[in-house]
This record gives sequence, C-alpha cells and structure tokens, in this order.
Amino acid sequence: MFRTATAARRLALAAFAVLIFSTGAADTARAGKRVALVIGNTMYRSVPSLPNTGNDAKAMAALFTSAGFDVVQSRYDLGVLDFKRTLREFMGMARDADIAVVYYAGHGVEVKGTNYLIPVDAKLARDYDVEDEAIPLDRILSSIEQARTLRLVILDACRDNPFLGKMQRTVSMRAVVNGLATVEPPTGSTLVAYAAKAGSVAADGAGRHSPFTTALLNHITEPGLDVRIAFGRVRDEVLRVTANAQEPFVYGSLGGTTVSLVPAPAAPPVPVVSIRDQQRDYELAERVGTVAGFETFLARNATGFYAELARAQIAKLTERAGQGRAEPPRVVSAKPADPVDAAAEALRQRREAQRAREQAALQTPVAPAPVPPAATPSPVASVPRAEPAGAATNAEQSCRRDRDRLARLRSDPVAEEVLRFERELACEPLRAQVARLRESVVGPVAAPALAAQAARPVSVPTGPVPTAAAPSVATPPPALAAKSAAAPSSAAVSADACRRDQETLARLRADPTREGIARLERELRCETLRPQVVRLRESVAD
Repeated sequence: MFRTATAARRLALAAFAVLIFSTGAADTARAGKRVALVIGNTMYRSVPSLPNTGNDAKAMAALFTSAGFDVVQSRYDLGVLDFKRTLREFMGMARDADIAVVYYAGHGVEVKGTNYLIPVDAKLARDYDVEDEAIPLDRILSSIEQARTLRLVILDACRDNPFLGKMQRTVSMRAVVNGLATVEPPTGSTLVAYAAKAGSVAADGAGRHSPFTTALLNHITEPGLDVRIAFGRVRDEVLRVTANAQEPFVYGSLGGTTVSLVPAPAAPPVPVVSIRDQQRDYELAERVGTVAGFETFLARNATGFYAELARAQIAKLTERAGQGRAEPPRVVSAKPADPVDAAAEALRQRREAQRAREQAALQTPVAPAPVPPAATPSPVASVPRAEPAGAATNAEQSCRRDRDRLARLRSDPVAEEVLRFERELACEPLRAQVARLRESVVGPVAAPALAAQAARPVSVPTGPVPTAAAPSVATPPPALAAKSAAAPSSAAVSADACRRDQETLARLRADPTREGIARLERELRCETLRPQVVRLRESVAD
C-alpha cells in the first residue's frame, strides 16, 4: 500500500512538472511589449526636399508591423510643434514597454557638440535658432527612457546639411558642421545607431532606399538575432555597398544576455502523454521484456517516472546479458592448445576412419584365390629347426616385442595391423590371443578371407571366375546360418537394437575395458553379435 501511494505521488509530481515546464517555455518564447515610432521628414520648406526619406520611413514602419510590434506609430513631414507633440504621446506608450524603438530619417545637425533633428518648417536663419526650431537628440532619448529591456534610436540623419550654407554664425559659437557628434546615452540598455559614424556624412543613395535603411531592412528583425550582431551585419553591408565610404556606428551598451527585436521561434510543444498512457505503454514494454522494447517506450516517453523505470530495466537487462555472455576468443588465443587434447582428437579421427574402412571391407565380397602349397607359410616355418647358441635369448626378445605390439593393438585395434601382426608373429604362445583379437576386430566370418587377402599379393584373374569356386565372404557358413536361424530371440530383435549394439561394440573395440565388455555381454540383444563380443572379452582377459 505504501509503495502504491508513493508511486501515485511521483506520477502526480511528474505531471505537474510537465505542465509547469510547458507553461514556462511558452512564456519564454512569447516576446514582451514592443513599441516603435517612425518619423520621415521629406518636404522641407526652406531647403530642397530629400528624395528617399519618405520611402525609408514607410518601409521601416511596415517592417516593424510585420515583425509583430504591439504599437507602430508612423509620422511624416513633422513641423516642430507636431514633432514635440508626437514625442510626448510616444513617451506614454513606451512607459510600460519592454522594447522601444525610434527611427528618424531626415536632416540633422551638430551645433556646439549637441545633435539636433530638423523639422520640415525650420528656417535656421541663425545658428542659435536650433534651440527653438529643432529637436535635440536628448529629447528623443527621454521619450523612451522608461522601456525595460531595450531603448533604441536609429538615425538616418547624417546627410550633407543644406542649412549650413545659409546659417548666420554668432561669435560665441565654435562650430557648426555636417554630420552628428558622438553621443553617450544617459542610461544603460540604450543604443543609438548612426547611419555614418560621428563627423561623417551618409549617402542618400541612388535607389529607392538609402544604403543604411536597405541594410536595416535586411537584418535587424531576424528572429532570435541579437541586436548588436544585427547592427554589425548592417555595418558590413553598408561598407561593401559604398566601397568603404560610409561606416555606420552604434553608441551605447547592453548587458550580457541576448536582446533581439524579434524573439526566436518557439520550440514545438512537447506532446504531453497522460500518466495512464505511460503506464499502459510501460506494461507492454515490460511484457516484452527486452532492451529494444524499453527503448521503444523511451522514444515516446523520454521523461517521467516510468521513463526512469524503463532506463533501470535496460541497465539490468544489459548487465544480465554481459554476465551470461561466453568468454571471448581472447582466452583461446592467449592460451596454446593442450597437446593431450590435440592427440586425443587425432586418435578419434583415425579410429573413425578405420571403422569406416572396416565397414566397407565387411560389406564388399572377397573371393579367395587358391594359394599354392609352396606359397602357404607354415606356422612352424618361422621357427628355425636348428637353434644356434643364444636362440633362447632371441626368442625372449621376440616375445617381448610381440607382447608390446599386442598391447598397442588392443588399445588401438586396426584390422589390417592385426592381420599383419598375426602373419608376422614370432612368439607362438601369443598366437591364440592374437587370433581372438583378430576375431573380435574383423569377426569370425570375414577374418579368414581378410587374412588370406592380406597374406598374398592381389592378382587380377584374366579369365572368367566360376561362381561356384568363389563363395562370397559376406555369406556365413551353413552352421552359423543355422544357429542364427534357430535362435528363438533373433526374430524379436529389432534393427535399431542391433545397430545400437554394433555401435557399442565398435566403441569397446576402440577402447576395451573389462567392465564395459561384461556389461555389453549381459545386455546384448542382437544375438548375431554375441560371438564377436565373446572374442573381444577373451582377448582382453588374456
């Protein structure tokens, strides 16, 4: 009960965490309030009009609108009073904004180190008229100083100023020059971007937009792009287009976080799988019980209580598979092969090959050819009639060699070797044992024919061989056939029993033990093999 309650609490916490995370992610992706003021002064009354400023202002207003700004206020050809009234209204809009932007395209002038923006109704007959007829840059900065995250002023106003040629200068005035002076924003998180750096003049451009505004349109509203990097790209583009004649410049500073005019696209929402569905999927994976099954579960349910359980199951299955894995081949390569095992394997292969040859010899009829009396070796002929001195010693040595040879053949009986040993036997006391060994290996029926064949060279008859003169070795003698037919149990013995007894007999011939032979003789069901078993027992008993 306690374990069930704990699991339920964990599931509830997991679901709550997923909900909180998804809500937080949505808040992060959603931008704060953004407001923009766009002013374009084109139709100046005292000096020639500017051809591109109206187009530039309209394009920038459309850019901010498409970027999703909450407020985009656009004004064109403002006189001094309308200019001041517009700034006052925009100050109220920027008070609770996160990002506030002011874009101005028109004439500007620097007088005694102070930057002014010139309304369309300004005459500026004397230099000190700027205080009454122009708008100082500080007034622009004051209108947006309450924005929380970013305060941005963009001035495309560094043009060649026609007011300078007609303006009367006072003695107290040090300089009235083209371009704008360097500015130090009074508050942090404020940037002031000039179309050309302080003291230089910006080109109005031959196209529909000025080079500076064209670059702004290309870069500053790229989603997720930090505004400082955006203005760096604007600078690079203007330098390239103007052949390094015009270099935009940005004054002010921001903090260490990314600040973009357009936030990065929100990540796709993570599908929230219900706890019940997770439990059902986990039970299916647990029923499969394999690593692949739990990995399939994790592909759909990467987090949560059941995901941790699935990872624990994968670790357990992987550890179990590593423990049950067989030793790698490196152990075999590091340790040389055992010579005893190699010899045993070679002996086993040699015995199997020998048994195959014996089976083929037993199944192939062999017709014995008549042997001339003179060619038949006499058993006594191998013993010299006259025994010179030391003959007894030679006989003992011959018997010792024959006994060693008989022992080797008993441990590894090969039909040809047994027949050759019987033919070459020098120790007559061992002949009976050798005969019984020969009968246990090749059988009482095939032994005479094989012995005759091994004792003489094989000759191919040139004429036809009479059938009556060549009885088949595979045909047993009449007495043995009658005995086999008279046996009461031979008809009941199945072919499978004879095959099993034959295999057991072959194994005992290869590795004869008294216990094994005695057990085979007791349990023998194929009576036709009994003479061979008896001969094998006698050869071992001797």
